[in-house]
Amino acid sequence: MGRDRYVDFLRAWAILLVVLGHWLITGLVRDPDGEISAPELLATVPWTQWLTMGFQVMPLFFLAGGYAAGGSWTRARAAGGTAAGWVGQRAVRLLLPAGVYSGLVLVAVGVCSVVGVDPFTLALVGWAMAMQFWFLPVYLLLSALTPGMHALHRRWGARVPAGMGAVALLIGVLDVAMDVPYVGALNYVLVWGVVYQLGFCWRDGLLGGSRPVPVGLALGGGVGFAALVGLGPFPVSLILVTGQDPSNTNPPSAAMLAWGVAQVGLCLLVAPAARRVLEQERVWHAVRVTGAASMTLYLWHMLPVLVIAAAFYLTGLAPQPAFGSAAWWGWRVPWLLVLGVVLVGVVRVLWPLERRLAALDLGARPDASGLGPTWPLWAGLGLSVWALTYFAGHGFAHGGRFPVWPAVALGVGTVLVACRWGTAGRAAGKGRTGLRGEGALEEAAS
Repeated sequence: MGRDRYVDFLRAWAILLVVLGHWLITGLVRDPDGEISAPELLATVPWTQWLTMGFQVMPLFFLAGGYAAGGSWTRARAAGGTAAGWVGQRAVRLLLPAGVYSGLVLVAVGVCSVVGVDPFTLALVGWAMAMQFWFLPVYLLLSALTPGMHALHRRWGARVPAGMGAVALLIGVLDVAMDVPYVGALNYVLVWGVVYQLGFCWRDGLLGGSRPVPVGLALGGGVGFAALVGLGPFPVSLILVTGQDPSNTNPPSAAMLAWGVAQVGLCLLVAPAARRVLEQERVWHAVRVTGAASMTLYLWHMLPVLVIAAAFYLTGLAPQPAFGSAAWWGWRVPWLLVLGVVLVGVVRVLWPLERRLAALDLGARPDASGLGPTWPLWAGLGLSVWALTYFAGHGFAHGGRFPVWPAVALGVGTVLVACRWGTAGRAAGKGRTGLRGEGALEEAAS
């Protein structure tokens, strides 16, 4: 099966909307004392919560990721690949750039702590630089579980995501209605895992063979979401809003599950038309360029906000219409344009670094087997997932302090995964060299 341009488009589109959505809801205010604050738009202007229905597109990434992972693991198995080799190969593609990003941010946090930067400001900046991290530990977990999940798929097909969805709904009842502690965390894997598993089904023709299937998914998911929001306890916001309980994202709710299923159906319905458009080389080139820079865009897209804050808000040069007013919305247009220009500059500066990471010849081969213990891989994954989860929930400077143990855990975890992956690959012989020009986030989902 050849490369599906539509799958690459879904990943690129999801990344772009994540960037645009984060920029849109980020509003800065310069207080009379010169301090910069960032009021929460979704909480301050409640009607904007409806906008999240258009910007919450991470189901697309998990769908495309499942589609690509199913093909990648199938090819690896056919070539004699092992689960540890395949998981390690994919994990390091995310952990290396994420580790470099985190390391640079943590160095900056350490320096700011030493020179006495205000703890509140440091905590706010540390949170902004980690707000996108929730995706990484979830995706790493799903990648680690892919060999087992795909085995279930080969045996039971579409019944697997249906069963996972039923369990997720039960978990949701225990979490929301019965307030059972900690159980809701399981839905990070179950809810997003449903969409990931549907990617397996899509690739194998279990979803797109007839029009009634995607129509049923779109209508069923849409009606379910409307009922859970209109008649049930869930808010319309598909992005976390401080103080909102229950939330649709922390943990993923039944409403988020319904919205994800609806998006899957819509994606399948528009796929034929989208593939025709993607046959145009200019369109496909734009998708490829976005995909090649996907990890840089995803990790670094909040840095331009800090640059603009320092250049225009700390200096008092930025206009300050009332937060959420018509004038404020009018200034969103130049705000987004300036951020886009700065991000292009950031990508150009970081591109050599990403290419060097891509060119690291770790000699990875998913068919490496019998080459020593695999515990360093699983231990490294565990440490990395814990550290990334901490950063996602608390930022890089919780309470204005340097996060010593999460920083150590991410560093050690990344080294353990990378060393195991590289050692196995070199012992197996000639392997892949780098990412062949692909973006790490795109390639990790291929």
